[in-house]
Formats: sequence, C-alpha cells, structure tokens
Amino acid sequence: MAAAIRWCAVVSAVILFSLLISPSTAIYCDEDDCYDLLGVTQSANASEIKKAYYKLSLKHHPDKNPDPESKKLFVKIANAYEILKDEDTRAQYDYAIEHPEEVFYNTARYYQAYYGHKTDTRAVLIGLLLVLSAFQYLNQWTRYNQAIEMVKKTPAYKNKLRALELERSGGTTNKKKSNKQMSKKLEEDFSKELDLQIKGAEMPSVWELVGVRFVLLPYTIGKLLLWSGCWFWRYKVKKAPYSWEDASYLTQRSLGASLDAWKTVDDATKEDLVHRRLWEKPNLESYMSEMRKESKRRR
Repeated sequence: MAAAIRWCAVVSAVILFSLLISPSTAIYCDEDDCYDLLGVTQSANASEIKKAYYKLSLKHHPDKNPDPESKKLFVKIANAYEILKDEDTRAQYDYAIEHPEEVFYNTARYYQAYYGHKTDTRAVLIGLLLVLSAFQYLNQWTRYNQAIEMVKKTPAYKNKLRALELERSGGTTNKKKSNKQMSKKLEEDFSKELDLQIKGAEMPSVWELVGVRFVLLPYTIGKLLLWSGCWFWRYKVKKAPYSWEDASYLTQRSLGASLDAWKTVDDATKEDLVHRRLWEKPNLESYMSEMRKESKRRR
C-alpha cells in the first residue's frame, strides 16, 4: 500500500513538472504556433483562416501528396484549423499566448473544452464510485489485517489460544515438533473466532462500500420514509406505548452511544436504562446528575 502511494506521488510530481517546464500553448499545437501553421496572422478573420486551411490541405493532403513528412504536416494543419475555426477555443488559445505564465489555468481550460463535452457524466460518476469503492475496500482489508496481527501479539490472545489447545487435547500438551503444526491449525481456527470481537476494524463488507450504498440509496430513502411514517402514526397519532426495540433505540440515541457500544451493555443495565425513559429530558438530566455524583464519589 505504501509503495502504491509513493508511486502515485512520483507520477503526480512528474506530471506537474512536465506542465511547469512546458509552455501552456504547447498543448494546442505542440511546439508550433497555430497561426504560423496556417500562414495567417493573429488578427486574421474566420474567412481568411478557412481559406488558408483549404489551400494548405489541398497541397498536403495524403491523397494529393504521398510524402510522409507532408502527411505529418497535414495533421498539424488540420489540428490548428480545428482550434482556430471555433471562436471559443481560439479565444482560449489567444489568452494562452498572452498569458503563458498561467500554465494550470490554460491547461484546465483546454481539457475542459476538448474533453468535457465528450465525456458522459454517468460514466464519470460510475468510474468515480468504482475507484472510491476499490480504495475503500483495500483500506478496510488493510486495517482489518493489521488489527488481526496486533491481536495475535497480545498476551490475552496467546493465553486463550493455549487454553483452546488444552481443551482440544484433553488437558495434555505435546512438546514434539509436530505440535507446532497443530498449533498453527488451532491458531487459524481461533482467528476465525476472533473475527467478530475486533471493534473498529470489522471484516470488510461489500454492503458498506460507497458504490453499493449509492446504488441502494433510493431503497434506503424509501425505507427511511416508511419507517418515519410508521413511527409518526404509531407514537404521535395513536399514542401507543413504545415497544422494547423502539424504547431501546430512543435510550441509545439519548445517551449518544454508538450501536456497537450499546450492544456491549448487559441486558440488566439496558432494562434499567429503558425503564428510566431517558428520551424524556427531565429523566435524562436526572440520570446524568446521578452519574456525575457517582463519579465524584469514586474519586
């Protein structure tokens, strides 16, 4: 991963350096002047530019002149004409001539004019989502593997691994060399049991990728609207008592706890918190006051 980042940095530096050392007009007609290629001055009108192009195209067209050098020149002439026949691109080229120091601005205008209208926005969006999803997936796998390796180095992991080995061997340990292979097998089995115990670095899921979430966005919004409508009808209109799941959700939200943190709370504590009805402001303030007093007492 680090090597890839360094490679991207090197490529970006090379591109920036090439832009800095090349004049901004070079992106139009390479090292040539578009006006000189057509044999006209910068003040020539559209009619004069068109006339000069047709005259030169008859002379250097591959069908008229088989000389390879003449063919290369014809390509340059055609490119120069494409730039100067359009008022907008000609104005951009004239601006680049007058302001050669504005390399990045002139380069951006050039690529926007030549490729912006040719690019399907949907294709760009899909490509962007695919790239972001790929980087996101690789990043998640990297974090997950790093977390696994860190857990394997902890004494708690080694103790549990040893306990698991003793359990499977009937309380006896074998110190032969073949036991190393068995330990590796046990370690692989135990790693699978650790997968769901690593918080903050869960195993990557396709459903969490930004591209998949974007595709499922209409479904997600529809589901949220339906849930909100049912909630409003049940608890605001019909004044029904909160179900355990909904009361638990309100309690979690009132405490500002994440879903993972809420799952780690034991059932007895959850039940006590739910019965306190902490989603009601006076109850929450009373509970927070109790927690502050308890914290001071322990100090």
